[in-house]
Amino acid sequence: MIAIELMETASTSAVHLLSTLASSIPLAAEEPKGIDTEGVVTFFASKIAPILLAVLGVIFIGRASRGEISKVLTSSAIAIVGLAFIAGAATLFFIGDFLINLIFE
Repeated sequence: MIAIELMETASTSAVHLLSTLASSIPLAAEEPKGIDTEGVVTFFASKIAPILLAVLGVIFIGRASRGEISKVLTSSAIAIVGLAFIAGAATLFFIGDFLINLIFE
């Protein structure tokens, strides 16, 4: 007798839980949201880039302490040129965005 009452209570609770879950699911598909590219860029610029620059600095200091000054200068010049290309690409991105907004307004 107790087992039957337990089964009825459990089945009633399960039905209530399933109906609650079914009512919380939206019937129409929501508009897909895009990727937050600004957040990703901000994360890389604030967290990843300083770590990579610190690693490069440690490598350069290690080479300089062994007397490989020419390799350090070459690597430093390559890193500076790379940073200039990245800054130029970011600048072109903003200029392009400005031109698109200007043309299609």
